[in-house]
Amino acid sequence: MKKTLNINIGNSIIHLEEDAYELLKGYLNEVKQHFSKNADDFEIVTDIENRIAELFAEMLQVQQKQVIGVEDVQAMMLQMGSVSDFENSEADESTVEDYVAAAGYDQVKKLYRDTDQAMIAGVCAGFGHYLDLDIRWVRVLALLSFLLGGSGVVAYLVMWIVIPKAESRAEKMAMYGETPNLKGFANSHLNPLFRQSRGFIAELMVFLGNIFQKSSRFVFKAIAAAIVIFGSMLLLFLIGCLAAFMGFWDASIYSYFPLSIVNEDYMVSLTIAVFLSFAVPLLALILFSIRVVFNTRAVHKMLSFGLLVVWLGALVVGIFFIAKISSEFKESAEFTQVVPVTDKIEYYLTVDRSRFFTKADSLQYSIDPANYKGRKILNEMNGPFAQPRNVKLRIEKSEKMQASLSQNYFAKGKTFEQALKAAQRTHYDFVQKDSLLIFSPTLQILDKGNWRDQEVELVLKVPVGLNVFISKDFDRYIRGDNFWDCESDDNKQYTQWVMTEEGLKCVKEDHDHEPE
Repeated sequence: MKKTLNINIGNSIIHLEEDAYELLKGYLNEVKQHFSKNADDFEIVTDIENRIAELFAEMLQVQQKQVIGVEDVQAMMLQMGSVSDFENSEADESTVEDYVAAAGYDQVKKLYRDTDQAMIAGVCAGFGHYLDLDIRWVRVLALLSFLLGGSGVVAYLVMWIVIPKAESRAEKMAMYGETPNLKGFANSHLNPLFRQSRGFIAELMVFLGNIFQKSSRFVFKAIAAAIVIFGSMLLLFLIGCLAAFMGFWDASIYSYFPLSIVNEDYMVSLTIAVFLSFAVPLLALILFSIRVVFNTRAVHKMLSFGLLVVWLGALVVGIFFIAKISSEFKESAEFTQVVPVTDKIEYYLTVDRSRFFTKADSLQYSIDPANYKGRKILNEMNGPFAQPRNVKLRIEKSEKMQASLSQNYFAKGKTFEQALKAAQRTHYDFVQKDSLLIFSPTLQILDKGNWRDQEVELVLKVPVGLNVFISKDFDRYIRGDNFWDCESDDNKQYTQWVMTEEGLKCVKEDHDHEPE
């Protein structure tokens, strides 16, 4: 059994037989003796050793063995060539090229960014070498893509990030399609293509790039510091909002929109889930910004993983409850009831923002249940938590010589039955006082029910020839008539209309009528 040795070559541990090691040692000594005349020789030798390590790794993988033998070192030497191959100008190169082709070591070009001939980042130069095109034409095409829509700018930035820069001689040789042997490494040392050949514009771009790189660090730190400050303030604000919300929590909170959408059983879980869905990413952004500002170590993996689990859990819970609530708007239902209207020679329509107390209101406001009738509540229609407008009015011609008011109630629910129950758990206030018809601006939801898009459509039918005086407060509720065209210049409280065979028409004449 042959003795084996372990060597470190090209930052790789290789197992060699003893006689193979002696052969490799002599080969490397010959290479080092030759490359000992220039300042860059150490880098060349390092690149050669890296290439030898790559060849040995390929041999071990292809042949599925653990130890390099003499025949493997000889194959490597044949592929890499010897010092005499490029010292003798008349040396025959066919042997090496034939071996490379026969052994399957096809040397193809690789795409790198050529920063030596770069105007900006070397992307165009790299593509020129890879496609065997003149670099100038590649730059012309890139410039055209910049000017035509600007999409080329994004593509250039992406390729700047994705395509690696050719730094070592081996990478530059691969970029040019040079054979990675000793002669190739030697030629790369003398070839002017591998030297710094930047012009004035390239040097200017490099100078500006260095300035941008240094200034960008300061800008990034300033941005990160701003994120830490304002992010911390926003996080404290979110915590304060959560504390205030929990502090004001009582049964009456479910009557305010949009909280009235959420089922009472879901409120606590959904509130915490929404808070964590916003607070956890904000906290992660603050921690990352602190790391950028102070150059500290990254957050512990367990903490990062814990925050991720909490955020994903909150996101899942929030989506679950939102989906549950959304499903309760799937079906719709409606029902209609007709309210009789006493016949008068004319009608005055007005809006009363107050509403009568109900039995539920008397319990909520601790009023004697036997003494709540006749009391009123003043509704704030323009408050921040007011429900969406859910009252619509249409005035139509009555086919009979009698006025009537149809109240069409609509609501949504998970099923038709639930939607119908939601529509039935509503109440609308309408009062007639002689010729004065008083409408409520809102539809009340009874029994602490949830908002399920409840609305009421009122259809007031009046006989032909009857005058209707409409209060200006009604402009936001009337549908189908251009209310503003009937307004007079004297700022009267009411506008006068008359019902015709074609429908309601405006009477454009001054009047001093007031409701009796």
